[in-house]
Amino acid sequence: MLIIIAALTVLLLCPQHMAAQKKKFSLEQIGYGGRQLLRGDYLWTTWWGDQLMYLDISDGGTLDANGQRTKLFSLSDIKGNWYAAYEAVYPYPGETLVMLDNSHERILYDWKKKETVWEQTSQDETHTDWNARSRNVAYVKEHQLYVRTAANEERRLTTDGSREIVYGQSVHRNEFGIEKGTFWSPDGQKLAFYRMDQSMVSDYPQVDINPRCATYEPDKYPMAGETSHKVTVGVYDVPTGKTIYLQAGDPTDRYFTNIAWSPDSKTVYMFELNRDQNDCQLVSYDAATGERQGVLYEEKHPKYVEPLHPIRFLPWDADKFIMQSQRDGYNHLYLYNKEGKLLRQLTKGEYVVMEVLGFNEKSRSVIIKANKNHPLCHNLFSVDVKNGKLKPLDNGQGVHYGELSATGQQLIDINMAPEVTRNIDLINTTDGKTQRLLTSRNPWEGYEIPIFESGSIKAADGVTDLYYRMVKPADFDATKKYPTVVYVYGGPHANNVEASWHWGSRPWETYMAQKGYVLFILDNRGSQYRGREFEQATFRQLGQIEMQDQMEGVKFLKSQPYVDADRIGVHGWSFGGFMTISLMLNYPDVFKVGVAGGPVIDWKWYEVMYGERYMDTPQTNPEGYEKTSLINKAGNLKGKLQIISGYNDNTVVPQHCLSFLKACIDAGTQPDFFFYPEEEHNMRGHRSIHLHERITQYFEDYLK
Repeated sequence: MLIIIAALTVLLLCPQHMAAQKKKFSLEQIGYGGRQLLRGDYLWTTWWGDQLMYLDISDGGTLDANGQRTKLFSLSDIKGNWYAAYEAVYPYPGETLVMLDNSHERILYDWKKKETVWEQTSQDETHTDWNARSRNVAYVKEHQLYVRTAANEERRLTTDGSREIVYGQSVHRNEFGIEKGTFWSPDGQKLAFYRMDQSMVSDYPQVDINPRCATYEPDKYPMAGETSHKVTVGVYDVPTGKTIYLQAGDPTDRYFTNIAWSPDSKTVYMFELNRDQNDCQLVSYDAATGERQGVLYEEKHPKYVEPLHPIRFLPWDADKFIMQSQRDGYNHLYLYNKEGKLLRQLTKGEYVVMEVLGFNEKSRSVIIKANKNHPLCHNLFSVDVKNGKLKPLDNGQGVHYGELSATGQQLIDINMAPEVTRNIDLINTTDGKTQRLLTSRNPWEGYEIPIFESGSIKAADGVTDLYYRMVKPADFDATKKYPTVVYVYGGPHANNVEASWHWGSRPWETYMAQKGYVLFILDNRGSQYRGREFEQATFRQLGQIEMQDQMEGVKFLKSQPYVDADRIGVHGWSFGGFMTISLMLNYPDVFKVGVAGGPVIDWKWYEVMYGERYMDTPQTNPEGYEKTSLINKAGNLKGKLQIISGYNDNTVVPQHCLSFLKACIDAGTQPDFFFYPEEEHNMRGHRSIHLHERITQYFEDYLK
């Protein structure tokens, strides 16, 4: 009888126990493989003047402050091959026109008349750049640069384009903030464009393995200290059909970046740097003749100067512009007149202006994002151009991303905080009034959620604050000992820890935490958004200061009773791969297991612009290159190390990994190695799932 009662009790309790059990994440669910099933609610919006518009896969329309939608058009109303993969822009405030582009054609559709009023064909175009005012579009086709006019006339601007002569695309390997290669004047009648001659640059021998006999598909890759490409800037005049080139002088060993136009479309501005990147000039040119008019600003620094943003003219005063610079140690805004006279510094303090969103013409202010409140917070402010007074626009917490309306009086604020998945607010930038449009549900409800924490420690200099994130298993028990993985990037222009949802945690950290690991992520000196001194501490010795700071993090970990000091691993990709191997080889008795993805092994094999900015050339800094190279440390390897790389990596070319393997063979050490065929620097789509399964399994096999 007792046995029967006991059995019945188990049967009654089991369903309740099972219902209370939390689900576990798969890699695909938390963001890999392109599906991103558990990222929370979102609201896709854009602006039609000052009217907020929603974007859906099949229609678009207005969105009011209460979240009420009014559909204005549907793709099914439009004749032609229209489907969900399209771009919608409302380029003309007050006109009932939407520009739709589906990569085959672009049209202006009048939703009031329910008819297409203008169209352009757009087949086989790449690097397209459409100008709303003139309706001209610039694009590249079969290496040549073209302009298609509003009347649908195709004009071929170049004839010598090739893999060696590149037109209308980003140059200098996307450094200096360069993201594209064409720049329309405000009136849409002139096109500034890049021409890059890389015929003198060495080929890196990439291989296509798909044909019956593998074929040679080289990349142009200028390595540090080697011959670099030559860039010039042309200007095409649509009405006359003529092209001139800016008379900037010999382009050898020079960089041209951050191209901008004057409001009257008569002058082109760009920042010019020497190859050492320690002398930067803002220069103006006559757009009609190409004549060099003069230097408006010059900035020098013994380490490097890095212009990342074009100048921006005030919408209400065509004689004045805003310039960004780190000249006082932090990226700030400066107001100049068009003759190059400094009128005033607009922002000042130990914080970084991270982005200029635009201008509010009514209040004569510039809208910015900055980490003024805290290094981990990204907040939105209005800056009075007359006196530099800052006015907060958001709640002062978390991380915010904004998009301004046409006049700058309305702002969409997408914001997160460590305990907030995502909120979307509508902010009036003049009076500061805020209306909530969306509060995202927690997409992880019902799942086993790790513990996310953040804190700070001192850097190796004993003075500087460094911020970390720690991820612990959901059932964390401080009396137990846990295997711990240090995830690291550590390089310039990146940071891992911020005050967004879960402190900016990556999906893989959650996946590892549910398998019983503690994850630790620290932003060392050299990473971004902490000012020039913080960033430039690593100059000419990449990896050294960064390792010292990361070891302070390890010291902190070892002081925690729940961290198993005999089971500490490390993982990172790209610069983080370099850091992973550096830590494994320089502290071989600390790290038991490492997984390094796409790692730099020796900076002499990295590209010119980035490599020489932070390391100078191998010829001028031989000691630094020798000190940071991992080749001569291959014999130090003790723990288990897996190296992973894309077979056709054109960022950190395979020579890095292969040379390190050769050095390990010569030294008698035994790393593991895995190539991803046909992949470049990062794995795409579902191969990313395979990659992260492989990374995880390596720690499961050797650290757990």
